[in-house]
Amino acid sequence: MNSIEENPDFRVGDVVALRSDRSRVGAVIDVLDGGVEIRYRVLIDGTISTFYGSQLVPGASTEEYSAELSAEECKALLTALHIRSPSTSALMSLRSGRVEFVPYQYRPVLKLIRSDRPRLLIADEVGVGKTIEAGLIIKELRARSGLSSILIICPKPLVSDRKWELEMRRFDEHLHPLDGPALRFCIHETHLDGEWPRRYSNVILPMSLLNEATLFGKARPKGRTAERGLIDLDPPPNFDLVIVDEAHHARNPETHTHQAIRFFCQNAEAVVFLTATPVQMGSQDLFSLLNLLRPDLIIDPPTFEQMAAPNGDINRAIALCRSAPLQWREEVRSCLNRAVVTDWGRSFLQTSPLVAELMTTLEERGDEDERRVRAINALEGLYTFGTLINRTRRRDIGEFTIRKPRTVAISYTAAQRVLHDRLMEVLARILAACHGHQNVSFMMSTVRRQAASCLYGLAPYMEDILNRNLDRLEGVDYELDQSPDLGFVDRVRGEIESLIRTAHSLDPVDPKADAFRRVIREKLAMPRNKALVFSTFRHTLAYLGGLLEEDGVRFEVIHGDVPERDRRDIRSRFSLPKESRDAVDVLLSSEVGCEGLDFQFCDMLVNYDLPWNPMRIEQRIGRLDRHGQESQAIAIVNLVTPDTVDYEIYDRCLLRLGIFEHAIGGNEEILGELGAELQSIGESLSLTRSEVRNRLRQLADNVIRRRDEDERIESAQGELFGLGQVVADWKKEVEDAESPWTTPTAIQRCVNLYLQKLLESPERDFFAGSGPVKTLRLGADAKRELLAHRDVRGRRTDPRFTRWEDWLRGTSTRLSVTFQQEAARTSDEVVHLDVTHSLVQQAASFLTEDGEKSKIGPTRVRVEALSSKAPVGEHTFAVYQWRKTGVVARDEFIAVCSSAQAEGTVMSLLAGAGDDSRPGQIDEFALDAMEHHHHELWSSAKERHVVGNRRIVEHRLQSLKASQRAREKMLREQLTQAEHENIRRMRTSQLERAKQDYEETVSRLRASAEEADILASVVVHGTMRIRRETA
Repeated sequence: MNSIEENPDFRVGDVVALRSDRSRVGAVIDVLDGGVEIRYRVLIDGTISTFYGSQLVPGASTEEYSAELSAEECKALLTALHIRSPSTSALMSLRSGRVEFVPYQYRPVLKLIRSDRPRLLIADEVGVGKTIEAGLIIKELRARSGLSSILIICPKPLVSDRKWELEMRRFDEHLHPLDGPALRFCIHETHLDGEWPRRYSNVILPMSLLNEATLFGKARPKGRTAERGLIDLDPPPNFDLVIVDEAHHARNPETHTHQAIRFFCQNAEAVVFLTATPVQMGSQDLFSLLNLLRPDLIIDPPTFEQMAAPNGDINRAIALCRSAPLQWREEVRSCLNRAVVTDWGRSFLQTSPLVAELMTTLEERGDEDERRVRAINALEGLYTFGTLINRTRRRDIGEFTIRKPRTVAISYTAAQRVLHDRLMEVLARILAACHGHQNVSFMMSTVRRQAASCLYGLAPYMEDILNRNLDRLEGVDYELDQSPDLGFVDRVRGEIESLIRTAHSLDPVDPKADAFRRVIREKLAMPRNKALVFSTFRHTLAYLGGLLEEDGVRFEVIHGDVPERDRRDIRSRFSLPKESRDAVDVLLSSEVGCEGLDFQFCDMLVNYDLPWNPMRIEQRIGRLDRHGQESQAIAIVNLVTPDTVDYEIYDRCLLRLGIFEHAIGGNEEILGELGAELQSIGESLSLTRSEVRNRLRQLADNVIRRRDEDERIESAQGELFGLGQVVADWKKEVEDAESPWTTPTAIQRCVNLYLQKLLESPERDFFAGSGPVKTLRLGADAKRELLAHRDVRGRRTDPRFTRWEDWLRGTSTRLSVTFQQEAARTSDEVVHLDVTHSLVQQAASFLTEDGEKSKIGPTRVRVEALSSKAPVGEHTFAVYQWRKTGVVARDEFIAVCSSAQAEGTVMSLLAGAGDDSRPGQIDEFALDAMEHHHHELWSSAKERHVVGNRRIVEHRLQSLKASQRAREKMLREQLTQAEHENIRRMRTSQLERAKQDYEETVSRLRASAEEADILASVVVHGTMRIRRETA
């Protein structure tokens, strides 16, 4: 040990560390002379302590290191910092998830992270991909805040069909459905422990369970404890994210569904509603949903109307900025003045910092195009619904491919007609005998649909009902905690057994099967020979499988009971070219079987039978007609049987609506009502053929009229909601949100450096393989080291963390991984190392924190970069991290450079730079000049930030006071009008919560008014030698 460390002399301001624990670093604030040994007062761990000189050693500083960073180390450090401190200007979820990269699906993500409160209504049309958008939001929030709890609320059929469960697997999320007993258990445990049970942190809850008992509890017989309800819970459960699918079902404030959803939302950190409800003024449904989402902002219908008033002038101002007429600035200023003097404008826009910023932009001199772009950005930020609603229509994104429908009509044989007519008679007698019996009508309709699908599946289907083999019944919609009531079966057993005997005796001549075989043979002879065949019924799939096996066709079957791994393997084999020995040419599937799977490589869909719900038809077609479809057109072959109710529904209604020619789009509620009406017509055995045709014709006419009216109103009112954003604008917005520091290559570099440092193997590449799929090789000692350094905070409920930890504890030394989204999408077995993965987060944490192994320093680098525009030569530069505090906290990375012309390109050039091959050293005087230049930029930026922060606080306080007065008045009126005790309890709870929210928000805002600052820290100093890029 050297003499300096034995007898150190420190001065005020020196960085020191404890000799006994060198990870504890502080600063000397006073020197206490006298006595045998000098003592020092040190600010360490946030407190002031006194130490003898012999207890201290010089703290680590940049000057202690003589080596320089390599370009790769520098880039890895910047990636780690971007992961640890994400900016609102960059998306962390880009190219994450096992899905196709579709730019427009990131629009809602951007809106959510840039809003003042994470609340968003995604009102995209059917088929745009709302579920995928919700998955990307989950990815984004996991990367930014480490989600620990997710609640998805959706209609019961979506739970039964496992839609959310399977779709979220594409984002490596494992959510589990809650049934009635599990929900009651969670409420009971939360009442006892004050915390929602951890094992139910990520769940899917059917709306049907949001009833009176769930909300208010239920009394028990004397002597037994009453069941608690949600409003009894104190504290209430606080989910990090609540997603409500088909949120229009919660539009009625008087329903328990609405009230329970309000309960979960008011206690959640982030909330996302999904619905295809049209976005139009005068819609009580839209107001109700927005009030449920943001009761602090959307208070009552008059407020809702007032909010829209400024948007027309804002929209006209944006159009002026784009067209740039001679006097565009004056005309934009006039539009803005008109917007500000509306009722909403006077209350909320006059004090908006964006208005002040916009006025300044209009007054400035300089580059005209730059000012117009800045003005457009500021104006779009003034849309009163801009951060509340995302609306993407099919016409906004265009058709993915051309749909070419083909109808193949096949009549029954004489024997088949006899069986069909006999079935109708038996079903009529069963319905008459069991009139009013629960489930009979619905289940008999499924028998009828099985017959329309495939008469040769009728006998086994009826045997399932007779034997009460419920697991094999398709389409039976019942509560998760109840079984369908099949008590009627014994009363009609004789009728069913007689029908089964007749079905078994049916001769094997089947024209529909022959037509199916011809369609498949024709397709197999084509260069693109894949066909996806749908049926609602498993017995039909089994029958078709037998036909294909007889014909020697390579096929597979998937349905809801096929394990996830097998489904993915079948999908992979289905994607193989026809020349491959392992390829599958024909895939037989049910709706549930295909959930979460895409088939862009297949261009033929065969509907062996058709659902009565048009939404399900669109979902079938959407498996092929989607972004990335490899063919210009897809064939849709519909096999139908004339003189059946299914054929009438197809011919008189579905074809007229154009479902098979174009994406259905439109209003989810209208489509839901259409499905219910078709179900009613299909189930009826009393309607004559003429009556069925008339009802179907009228139904189609009504749907077309309502759809056209919705489109007309929305087109007319689009500007009131800011729906007129040019496609090119939001495409550019998504492109600009992609950071070079979080690309797959950057993440791989960051993780590899982390492993090199942690495991002290500086030259080793831990990811073997030249393709997108790599092999991570780690021995037992290395895995133990990773386990010891893992960060478990907030990750216990992340399923990927558990799987990663299991692998580290296991015996395998190899793991297939990828950093590429496309490779992850096509292989479920490969671990996707995106920014949300535990290993990536661990690497970023390690490289940005002090420690003996993790210390990357010194923060000096000499690099070389190619550019076609930046000035050639050697330039000194520095990169600083600015942590902006205040009401809107965010991080930025600022580069300064000795060349003013090169300064704006330093970060982008650094991302692709390599080590400077020429000898040289960094000029300390030039670095001092960089620091002075940085200080000037920092001072100016801080002044703007402090002023802007104060304006935002004042604006929000004023808005908050106005909205709170109206909100409390409304709640008090509702409390006064409430007659039922449970409703009074709920209204009282809502009023108290509104007051509490208001007081907490005001307190936070006032505190943040004084907290505005920019905390600057240097990330790297260095030189950049720029050479001219040649073509």
